[in-house]
Amino acid sequence: GGEKMVIPKHIVSAAAIILNEKNELLLIKGPRRGWEMPGGQVEEGESLKDAVIRETKEESGIDIEVIKFCGIFQNIENSICNTLFLGKPIGGELTTSPESLEVGFFKLEEALEMVTWGNFRQRIEYCLNEKLHPFCISF
Repeated sequence: GGEKMVIPKHIVSAAAIILNEKNELLLIKGPRRGWEMPGGQVEEGESLKDAVIRETKEESGIDIEVIKFCGIFQNIENSICNTLFLGKPIGGELTTSPESLEVGFFKLEEALEMVTWGNFRQRIEYCLNEKLHPFCISF
């Protein structure tokens, strides 16, 4: 019999490392993963940058400007490609949402200790280290 072509179905997500002028990091507290950077799935017909701007606004209330693309973390088992961007706040107000029980800007050292899910802390550290850009990490 003729074998059917299996079309890969990957999830593409975009996350933002947002530092304010005090060098504080924007974090949201999600219901499942605890403290993390804002971000989420890129919708069909949407650019990566537009997705990270939209998701950050939805989850934190903060309007951002994307400064640079940092790299990708690829979760091979779950077929997720997480693109990571550096950005800065340009407006809005801190607001919670169903996806973010708490939101805030935190001192960098404190923020890194708050992020405990999987390799999320490593993702933030890679984004903050320009020598590593662009990175492509598979796990």
